[in-house]
Amino acid sequence: MAQNPSTTSPPQFPKYLCPHLLFPFPLLLSLLALSHLLNLQSTICTASDDQRAFSLSVSPILIPILIRLLSTAFSSYRSWLDRTTGFQSMLLPVSDACFLMFASLILRGLSRFVLYMLPVKRSASQGEVVLSGCSIKKNCVAGLLASPSDTSEKPGSGGGGSTGSTNDFTIGNISTTRAQVPIAMSTGDGNPSDIDEDLHSRQLALYGRDTMRRLFASNVLIFGMQGLGLEIAKNLILAGIKSVTLHDEGVVELWDLSSNFALTESDIGKNRALACVGKMQELNNVVLVSALTTKLTKEQLSDFQAVVFTDISLAQAIEFDDYCHTHQPPIAFIKAEVRGLFGSVFCDFGPEFKVLDVDGEEPRTGIIASISNGNPAMVSCVDDERLEFQDGDLVVFSEVQGLTELNDGKPRKITKARPYSFDLEEDTTNCAPYQRGGIVTQVKEPKVLNFKPLREALADPGDFLLSDFSKFDRPPLLHLAFRALDKFVCDLGRYPVAGSEEDAQKLISIAGEMNDGQGDGRLEDINPKLLRYFAFGAKAVLNPMAAMFGGIVGQEVVKACSGKFHPLFQFFYFDSVESLPTAQLDSNEFAPANSRYDAQISVFGSKLQKKLEDANLFIVGSGALGCEFLKNLALMGVSCGSQGRLTVTDDDVIEKSNLSRQFLFRDWNIGQAKSTVAAAAAALINPQFTVEALQNRVGSETENVFHDTFWENLTAVVNALDNVNARLYVDGRCLYFQKPLLESGTLGAKCNTQMVIPHLTENYGASRDPPEKQAPMCTVHSFPHNIDHCLTWARSEFEGLLEKVPTEVNAYLSNPGEYTSSMRNAGDAQARDTLERILDCLDRERCDTFQDCITWSRLKFEDYFANRVKQLTYTFPEDAATSTGAPFWSAPKRFPRPLQFSTSDPSHLHYLLAASILRAETSGIPVPNWAKNPQKLAEAVDKVIVPEFQPKQGVKIVTDEKATSLSSSSVDDASVINDLITKLEQCHVTLVQNFMMKPIQFEKDDDTNYHMDLIAALANMRARNYSIPEVDKLKAKFIAGRIIPAIATTTAMATGLVCLELYKVLDGGHKVEDYRNTFANLALPLFSIAEPVPPKVFKHRDMSWTVWDRWMMSGNPTLRELLQWLKDKGLNAYSISCGSSLLFNIMFPRHKERMDKKVVDLAREVAKVEIPPYRRHVDVVVACEDEDDNDVDIPPISVYFR
Repeated sequence: MAQNPSTTSPPQFPKYLCPHLLFPFPLLLSLLALSHLLNLQSTICTASDDQRAFSLSVSPILIPILIRLLSTAFSSYRSWLDRTTGFQSMLLPVSDACFLMFASLILRGLSRFVLYMLPVKRSASQGEVVLSGCSIKKNCVAGLLASPSDTSEKPGSGGGGSTGSTNDFTIGNISTTRAQVPIAMSTGDGNPSDIDEDLHSRQLALYGRDTMRRLFASNVLIFGMQGLGLEIAKNLILAGIKSVTLHDEGVVELWDLSSNFALTESDIGKNRALACVGKMQELNNVVLVSALTTKLTKEQLSDFQAVVFTDISLAQAIEFDDYCHTHQPPIAFIKAEVRGLFGSVFCDFGPEFKVLDVDGEEPRTGIIASISNGNPAMVSCVDDERLEFQDGDLVVFSEVQGLTELNDGKPRKITKARPYSFDLEEDTTNCAPYQRGGIVTQVKEPKVLNFKPLREALADPGDFLLSDFSKFDRPPLLHLAFRALDKFVCDLGRYPVAGSEEDAQKLISIAGEMNDGQGDGRLEDINPKLLRYFAFGAKAVLNPMAAMFGGIVGQEVVKACSGKFHPLFQFFYFDSVESLPTAQLDSNEFAPANSRYDAQISVFGSKLQKKLEDANLFIVGSGALGCEFLKNLALMGVSCGSQGRLTVTDDDVIEKSNLSRQFLFRDWNIGQAKSTVAAAAAALINPQFTVEALQNRVGSETENVFHDTFWENLTAVVNALDNVNARLYVDGRCLYFQKPLLESGTLGAKCNTQMVIPHLTENYGASRDPPEKQAPMCTVHSFPHNIDHCLTWARSEFEGLLEKVPTEVNAYLSNPGEYTSSMRNAGDAQARDTLERILDCLDRERCDTFQDCITWSRLKFEDYFANRVKQLTYTFPEDAATSTGAPFWSAPKRFPRPLQFSTSDPSHLHYLLAASILRAETSGIPVPNWAKNPQKLAEAVDKVIVPEFQPKQGVKIVTDEKATSLSSSSVDDASVINDLITKLEQCHVTLVQNFMMKPIQFEKDDDTNYHMDLIAALANMRARNYSIPEVDKLKAKFIAGRIIPAIATTTAMATGLVCLELYKVLDGGHKVEDYRNTFANLALPLFSIAEPVPPKVFKHRDMSWTVWDRWMMSGNPTLRELLQWLKDKGLNAYSISCGSSLLFNIMFPRHKERMDKKVVDLAREVAKVEIPPYRRHVDVVVACEDEDDNDVDIPPISVYFR
């Protein structure tokens, strides 16, 4: 019987749940809710400035609405709880906490919504990001934080292995800790798919996967966030180091804005590390970027594989280095300083550091031509390419026939290395005679370096790494100067004041006392003048110096973490005192002006700063070099004055692969114009920067944009280009308008800079690199002997099948009559071959279904890798001989074997899939879902009927290495062309109406488009034919895509060196011996700095001129007057040209009729020159002889007509 509710007793609280036991639950649930609230704060706090602006504009609208809704729901909930349960206040704490938990979940959802709505960069990994005074732990990607069992030290690892410590960090005023991230260095045995190959392709081309994996597992500390520390951090974050911790206890000063691109005036007074960490995180969200702002202890260094100190006393440095040197495993220690125009680096990578790859170059190889029987044995190689072996190198042999004892894989030492031969420390007297074949390959051995700790190295520095050989005595002096500066700072608690003679003399005195106490190491001359310059700029960190040393030190960190390349051993000193103004400066010139350029003014004075600000510069290119230049110039204050202006142009757009080194771009900029994005980013670095971005290619076709007035108004030109032809054009323009050109380029770890200064140096085009050696056509098509030949052939076939033939098909279908008429008129072998390919594509090989595409791909496989090889070996059997009786298949030729297609071979099916999909794309055929199922694809290919091969008699196979075409002409070409046209017309009527093909342009950087899949498959199948080692898709991409290796460190160093030269250019008055050209290789490391080459001087009578000179003749002269003007100079002109047209030549009698015509009229009538309204002259080139009939090279002549 149901009880009456009015008489029912109130529900009893369960006795096993005491009320006081419930009180912790509200607290725990409240803390959980707080964590979700902090998650929302983290979402906003760790975003970029633009992201925070968006989120903060949305949050004030959404959060009050949400709180109001939650409040209403909360009141209703409590009323319902009282009415239905009767527990009243007994359970109220629990219920309130439950509701708070529910509200926190809603807030967590809001934080996720805001995070989702923000523009994000690459996928973020776990880590601590410190921003605006708060330190928030970001949500982690599973597996990134390994368990302690995963941190065991592995052989060859470098860096700290401690696993139990914690580091303090704060959220507002809440003190907490973060668990240490395991830091044992990886040996690079991870999955290759962990590397974003699209992003890091240019870096991978230099480092390789193993090195990249080691970098991805390394943690680095950078101490000091002035300009140098930030540049180092930038380069390492772009490289993909696992984590970078920024340490600085100091606060931002206006002074810092001269060299630190992450800081703005709004950051003044904030901690430097905290102010920098957000913008550094934006560079690469896969890297864990964090900040430390408290005093650093030695024990904290055990968390890192490498530590870099940029602003530390020698006493502290010695203490930290001792700890790093004795730590097990050792921690790589680097101390770097930039003081005005002086810089130093010290490296200590431990008592025994193993260098896995000394130079980063591919092992050198040679194709063996003969091996003697003797002691020592002499090995000769084919003269296809010079050998690059050196005495003492170790080599291994393979594929040797006859003297097979050498194929045992044992490294052997070579001696007497010559361009095409070498001696082998091996007695082959009793071995079987050499028959043929064989490859010799260099063996690269690891090298162990024994570093001394800083404490010992200061007293016994050993050999310094030289950079400028005109200053061979400079490193010992700078070694003394930096020690003297350290004592000055320790004694006085400050740096010398710029322009203070008293402070300079104090520093000189300290250096003198130190020098006197060096005993046998005492220097004869401490060069007080140099030390005076050193003292004046001691406090300043100049951006060009920071950029240069940021590149050098960043690369040393990469070496320390990976073992790739030879480390700097151990001291490196550099100065650029030649960059100082030539005029003597008063001490008040160095006084601070309360501006962001005060550090620079303390070195160069205020007059040069004004020249920098009023300069009109032109940067050609805004890729990797261009981004660095824009950043450097913005920080230097170039074009930041009322008269200054900088123009940057680039017709390219941003791609994903750019993001690993072109640091002004983010992934949301992909597809946007490089110059526009780079200019906008540079303007954020310095709001006074006056920059105009254009998207025009610089060339003859854009001279209406970059016209005479544009060039005449420039102060200097900075090239940031990646191709020689564009460089030559800009060089020609600078030569013509007599403008300084600052040229630079990079190739992997190598870089060069060249200063082109009017009337002082030779121009860029005065010397050329020899052209790259191209493999003969017959080698590529019939006799490949390395994978490069196979990839060259594969790309050629790709472009022929999928781009050129479809393009020709479309040209024919667009206008059959006109197209066939042009083919008849040509009537040659090329026209015949083109028509044959069009006919095959539309008739015999036409594809209407995806099964047809599979058939086409399978038959292509049979043609390429079976039938052609069978025909080649039928025409030239293995025992074939040349006309001289020598074996035809002798080195470097390799005898091929045909392939048998098999559906059980994954590489065969992968080729078939890629080829079929791309063929379907050109034919407009949809790809069915089953195509990517290997079993279904195998079933489809089994349906293809492959005709039996029958060798042909009399087939001509090109073997001449000088041949430029594989097509051979025939007397019947015209008749064959007519037959082909007839068949094409018959085929045309069978096509569907408006049928057109879709040509495919090769795109290497899209891994989903199957382009590189097909090229790699084609190349590897061909390599298999000829027993050539195959390569993976990534290596194939580097070679076939002609990818130039590029890294951020080299780019930064090159631009820093160029900007040091820019000081000289804008100051004016420097001599040629003050300028410097540089070649550097960070892998070795090697620095070769030298004076530029002066231009060649031509002389005639009392006149002299160089390539920089241009003669001018005014008054709108006639041809006769021009000839007489030259005759008065003792020159007899026999030829005058304008552009590619001949205006006058003494050998042509009719040209005498032109004598009384104006030169400008001849240029218009004969040369068809279109003279724009703004131009007042035409240029002519004159060939002359002197009185003794000797040719005289004279400058171009500008004939002014108005």
